[in-house]
Amino acid sequence: MNQENFNPNDAKLSALLHRSRSGHSLPPRFQEDVWRRIEESEIPVAVRRGWLDALAAWALRPRFALATAIVLVLAGSLAGARQGRQAARADAQSRYVASVAPNSLGK
Repeated sequence: MNQENFNPNDAKLSALLHRSRSGHSLPPRFQEDVWRRIEESEIPVAVRRGWLDALAAWALRPRFALATAIVLVLAGSLAGARQGRQAARADAQSRYVASVAPNSLGK
């Protein structure tokens, strides 16, 4: 508020301030909760949360969301390709053994 416009003896201001007061009481432990929230807000985010939560919060920021999605799709594709290559190798080995010694698998 500007100091030049402030008049503590202004009747309109006093009436307005008295009308604006509510008759409601504050909830129990209100002041303690306010101070707890203030203290928590001063703690760095990485300390407050676990590392996984901090990583998820970072990755879900709009500027990094697309990059995160691309990295996850690439990681899934690479994992799928690796799994497919291992399955193909195992299938090729079993077909080779079946063609060389067809009776050895049946017994």
